[in-house]
Amino acid sequence: MTQKVAVLGTGKIGEALLSGMIRAGWAPADLLVTARRPERAEELRTRYGVTPVTNPEAAKTADTLILTVKPQDMGTLLDELAPHVPVDRLVISGAAGITTTSIETRLTTGTPVVRVMTNTPALVDEAMSVISAGTHATAEHLAHTEEIFGAVGKTLRVPESQQDACTALSGSGPAYFFYLVEAMTDAGILLGLPRDKAHDLIVQSAIGAAVMLRDSGEHPVKLRENVTSPAGTTISAIRELENHGVRAALIAALEAARDRSRALAAGNTN
Repeated sequence: MTQKVAVLGTGKIGEALLSGMIRAGWAPADLLVTARRPERAEELRTRYGVTPVTNPEAAKTADTLILTVKPQDMGTLLDELAPHVPVDRLVISGAAGITTTSIETRLTTGTPVVRVMTNTPALVDEAMSVISAGTHATAEHLAHTEEIFGAVGKTLRVPESQQDACTALSGSGPAYFFYLVEAMTDAGILLGLPRDKAHDLIVQSAIGAAVMLRDSGEHPVKLRENVTSPAGTTISAIRELENHGVRAALIAALEAARDRSRALAAGNTN
């Protein structure tokens, strides 16, 4: 862990990654950060003991650059970094829809680039981070990327051609569950429960269901069947979900998210 790592773009995901790396054993002295606002940089220095730098300084000093800016800001950031990034720097992009090729074309030929799509559960060390290698990234670069993002959850390697689908499933995935909890809470209120009690019931049920899915090894259909009694309450609810096309709506929603990720890539090819 002697290599220096710079996090460029220290919003929620960037800060979550930073704090997770420190908890996992990275020395704050080896971590650099950049921020648009000086007061934000000072806040991070005070909270974590890391070193605030400018983007060009990060490119010159760090061995690994992690770019966690929004997709629409990536082009401007790369233009600023390009003159200062040596060919041996590992560049990790965490921006949705931005291909490794589009980044490689803006940097010196041969620069290793790795694409990562993580998600907001990084804030509680339960992220799902999907990793893809660019043209010049080696197995060592991928392993280093896994070490970094493993500090905030689980990692998975996929071909870059699958990144848009992974963005739809896991990158945006937490929002779907929050949406579902919101709707179920409203239903609980309609059924006569106070909001706080409805919320607690739903959240704990979600946690329990997730742990069962993760630890039991059972197919979700089997787990659902286990609580679906003949002429019971669960099958009555499932019938209404099917009648209202919830399954089809979920599939269509994920397709829309994938298509938006592709559109972001198409808009950042230059």
